[in-house]
Amino acid sequence: MSNDEFRDAMSRLAAGVCLITANEPPLSAGGGRGEDVGMTATAFMSVSLEPPLVLVSVREGSRMDDLLAEQPLWAVSVLADSQVQVASRFAMKNRISDRLLFEDVPYVRGAVSGAPLLTGALATLECRTQSRVEAGDHTLVIGHVLTATQPSPDTPPLTYFRGRYRHLTP
Repeated sequence: MSNDEFRDAMSRLAAGVCLITANEPPLSAGGGRGEDVGMTATAFMSVSLEPPLVLVSVREGSRMDDLLAEQPLWAVSVLADSQVQVASRFAMKNRISDRLLFEDVPYVRGAVSGAPLLTGALATLECRTQSRVEAGDHTLVIGHVLTATQPSPDTPPLTYFRGRYRHLTP
């Protein structure tokens, strides 16, 4: 089986779209808050109710993978269908800095994680990494959910299907 055949088959699985965020620790002690980092994820799922665990798959060696190896606190914003531009913005590969990506994106800072939680998201979670599992060219990060809120629970979700963002119709 080729990579294209596998990718094509998996594109038939519709997925919700999330923004995974974390705050990079400052380079010097006492240097204030570090840079916010974010990535769009469709490989995100609930793992356990007791204790509450979630899993996100991040590309090995990516900025988020490197950051989550050092920073145990991170956050998830489950994106609403009106947040396509946010999903697209944070899906860009090989960027050097995320500083400009957060401009004009409304968010509040998580009380526990310090990471951005998007205003208007269907749900937000703050997590602490419980374990990391190497899996091929990705790392599976399992997080213990510390907080969960529903800023906009009645808004339709943003989904991803066959290589495109999609909107569910009622």
